[in-house]
Order: sequence, then C-alpha cells, then structure tokens
Amino acid sequence: MGSGRLYVAVAAGGFRRYATYRVATVAGVFTNTVFGLILVYTYLALWDERPALGGYDQGQAVTYVWIGQALLAALAIGGGGVETELAERIRTGDIAIDLYRPADFQLWWLAADVGRCLFQLLGRGVVPFAFGALFFPAYVPSDAGTWAAFLVAVGLAAVVSYGIRFLVGLAAFWLLDGTGVQQLAFIVAFFCSGMLLPLNVFPGALGDVVRLLPWSALLQAPADVLLGEADPWRTFAFQAGWAVVLLAAGRLVWSVATRRVVVQGG
Repeated sequence: MGSGRLYVAVAAGGFRRYATYRVATVAGVFTNTVFGLILVYTYLALWDERPALGGYDQGQAVTYVWIGQALLAALAIGGGGVETELAERIRTGDIAIDLYRPADFQLWWLAADVGRCLFQLLGRGVVPFAFGALFFPAYVPSDAGTWAAFLVAVGLAAVVSYGIRFLVGLAAFWLLDGTGVQQLAFIVAFFCSGMLLPLNVFPGALGDVVRLLPWSALLQAPADVLLGEADPWRTFAFQAGWAVVLLAAGRLVWSVATRRVVVQGG
C-alpha cells in the first residue's frame, strides 16, 4: 500500500472508530446544545449592555457561540483526542509496537486524529450549529466563498490542535502519567482559544498576546473568517505558520523521546 493510501486508510479507520459510539455522539450533541444555550443567553445579556463589544454585533456574537460548540469536540479543545491514547500507550509500553510500524509515527497519529476530527465535526458539530442558526438571531453568511474559506481555516485549526496535543501526549515520556499536563493543557486551551469569551474582548496587552498564541488559531481564527472579521489569507498564513512550528517541535521531541524507549530482549 502506498504511503498516501496508508494514511487515508488510517484516517478512515479513525472516522469509523468514533462512528461506532452512537449513544455517546447523541449525548455529545445534547451536551453541546445545552452549553450553547447557556453561553448564548449569557452573550445576549452581555451584548445588550455592551453593543459592538469586541467588534461584533449581537448576531455575530450568537454565531460565535455556536461555532465554538461545533468545533469543541472536533478540535478536542476540551480533550478527547489522540493525546490521551498516546500518553496511555507510553505509560503501558505499548508505544514499542508503534516503533515497528512501517509508517511515520507523527503522520500516523495525525491521520487518526483527522478521522476523529471529521466525524466529530459532522456528528457533533452540525446539529448544534444548525439549531443555533434556526432559533437565534445569528449571523450566517450566504456566499459560498466565505464558507469555503471557513472550512479551510477549520482544517488548518485541526492541524494546529493536533500539533499542540501531540506535544502534550509526548510529555508522558518524562512524566509517566500524563493526566496532569493534559488537564492543564485543556484549561489553557479553553481560555486562550476563545471558547469562554472571544479573544477580541480581552483588554489591552492580554488581548494582544493571546491572539498571537497558537490556541487562537483553533476557534478565534476560523470564527473571524466566517464572521467576515478577518482576511482569510492572512488567517491561513498565521495558522499554517503555527502548524509548521508545532509539527517541527513535535518531531524533534519525538526524536529525543525515542531514546528513552527500552524494550526487553531487543
């Protein structure tokens, strides 16, 4: 099997794997919708008091909420991606099996995460977003070009997210139990991606700094593209830049980490 076909097969396997958990998917859709409702009513009250807060009107703020709920599971901003399994395989020693696969380790896990991301986007993301667009005064662009640019930004966000979480998973080589660093990473991701509040509303230097960090490429960047508040090409360049840096860092850390692997008998 050619290398390209191999990774496509891995991605397809990742998609099918998550597609088997139908009850969990329905529960996830319900949870995302409920949290979306909580946030959207909070945002409506906030934007009633502060119109044009962060440069958004009320409709854009509502849409931002539902974009966040659509991307939460897909980008594993709150966890649930391959980093958990990767850390567990390191802890148990099963990572040794991965070293014998005739495939690039980083690309293998990236393909698996892409499959997971695509299913979560379709399975858990579409329904909450459609619900919000139908029942709230949301801003929904009508031109296909904006939607195409948004999907490109989401794809790049998925790679940036993987790059961050790959490093988090590899931390288990030194920490043995990666639970603590994963929980810390999820807290940072929630705050710095704009999941709680758009980064545009962060004041002064804090807002300037968080918008330069890689987490802003996860939610804030795609949202601004869909809402017409950012130039798509500059956004793509920003996301792609962080993707390259994170993937390169992950490859370097993996190279160092493999020197720590000891397999009995070989």
